[in-house]
Amino acid sequence: MASSAVSDLGVAPPIREAATVMLVRDAPHLEVFMLRRNLGALWVGGAHVFPGGAVDANDRDERLHSRCDGPNDVTASRLLGHDSGGLGYWVAAIRETFEEAGVLLARHSDGRKIDPLDSAWERLVDARDSLNAGDCTFIEIVESEDLILECSSLMLFSHWITPVGIPGRYDTWFFVAAAPEGHSYLHDDGETVESAWKRPVDAVAQAERDEINLILPTHRSLDALSHFRSTDGLFSHIEEHSGGGNERLPMVLDIAGGERLALPGEIISGERGSLI
Repeated sequence: MASSAVSDLGVAPPIREAATVMLVRDAPHLEVFMLRRNLGALWVGGAHVFPGGAVDANDRDERLHSRCDGPNDVTASRLLGHDSGGLGYWVAAIRETFEEAGVLLARHSDGRKIDPLDSAWERLVDARDSLNAGDCTFIEIVESEDLILECSSLMLFSHWITPVGIPGRYDTWFFVAAAPEGHSYLHDDGETVESAWKRPVDAVAQAERDEINLILPTHRSLDALSHFRSTDGLFSHIEEHSGGGNERLPMVLDIAGGERLALPGEIISGERGSLI
């Protein structure tokens, strides 16, 4: 995610929409994939984060929306409490995960899974490099490979808004998804310079020893994930509390470090909101 500066007139920049994905697997206990941002990055340089970034205008292009499974824009917008445009968060989450981690949550239009052992995967690896270089668009990749974006694989997890007074504010929805097998799982060597699978409890312990840097939303998300030993337990908990209609709209919490929007089913303790 690129950062924005306060204008010369002293007017705070608008809040940018963003999406983040926590890719999880059992190895044998639950692990999450994390990236370390380039130290020179304008936004949280050097921090360990999950794949993600800002929602682009093209993420709301009907050509991409027509190639999404799962919620349509009406349903996605209702889930987020928006009038429209909600599906763009799901598309942005998938696009950014492909750009930053080399993981594509998609399948071929005939239903086949993306197989890292076939020739299509080689094309996708090259396409990722071209996409990050600005030489092609995500729409072009999805259409040329005739893909369906697996928006149904993304489960809403939490929602964070950068506090007032900080340049580069973001309105970020966090998703969680099962990590597909065989994909690259490799940082882009540009915005991100390291990548690793971590047990959430280990990542939190590393942060407490000042071995890695975690921003508050990432730290709280790891805290929440640490309560689950397996992906099945995590996904079952989220499904149990997913509800429907307005029951899924978040509640606002004022906490140190910014506004926190907690999804239903979360247990709130003091200043924290976590999925436990």
